[in-house]
Amino acid sequence: MSAPRIAVLDVDGTLVDSNYQHALAWYRAFRSLGEIYPVWRIHRRIGMGGDQLVRALGGDEVEERIGDEARKRWVQEADPLMAEVSPLPGAREFILALKERGHRVVLASSGKPHHVDQSLDMLDVRDVVDGWTTSEDVAATKPAPELLHVALKKIGEPEDAPSFVVGDSVYDVQAAKNAGMPAIVVRSGGFGDDELRAAGAMAIYDTPADLTAHLDALEHDLG
Repeated sequence: MSAPRIAVLDVDGTLVDSNYQHALAWYRAFRSLGEIYPVWRIHRRIGMGGDQLVRALGGDEVEERIGDEARKRWVQEADPLMAEVSPLPGAREFILALKERGHRVVLASSGKPHHVDQSLDMLDVRDVVDGWTTSEDVAATKPAPELLHVALKKIGEPEDAPSFVVGDSVYDVQAAKNAGMPAIVVRSGGFGDDELRAAGAMAIYDTPADLTAHLDALEHDLG
């Protein structure tokens, strides 16, 4: 076994299969305000925070005109859709396997607190992980590194503690790079392998279950 590290795990799209529900919620929020974007364009932004997504889609004018209201309506649209979300294959088992090997685990999410609570309950890991974050903990979301640094601080670790990130989007990989952490990615975010590798992903797998099956190789690569 390699030296124990801190596993900084993304939640939405990495441990729970929620990305498409979030994309649909954003679509409905924008449409209710007279702005219609193809859902695939919205999906391409899932993984960055809501503080950035409106501007990324519509530019400064849309952000200034409806940004705050769009974010409010997104929550209203997303809440009922969360009942349709399920854990991704092997998500809880992956967390347990990391803990059994001596790694600390912190969930790094910029999601709304009640959405994070739902994921914690769904995964049944409140008493397993070392800590977690929500939108209340950070001002700047991915691809900024702040969320990852805050996650480490949440469990009493310094920003340069030996750690690695597991995510599902290019934004996770970019945030990890900006934080000086290696990134491992699952394909559930819907991004292409070429995009993820170009962003700097160290390894790419289908599901958390596949990560568990390859933990020996991953630990070897992490050193």
